[in-house]
Amino acid sequence: MFPFCFEWAWDIGHAIFFGGFWYAIGILGAGMTYCFLKAAYDTVNDKGGSHH
Repeated sequence: MFPFCFEWAWDIGHAIFFGGFWYAIGILGAGMTYCFLKAAYDTVNDKGGSHH
């Protein structure tokens, strides 16, 4: 069931569930974005460690 369906009922249970869901997804997305950007920055500036 999707929010754009007419049968959707916005009750407190849906609000709490989707609020927590999008909060968690946002934190994971922000963390992954930070890691990718930091890895790219470190690679460009030769700040990464060597595996030798």
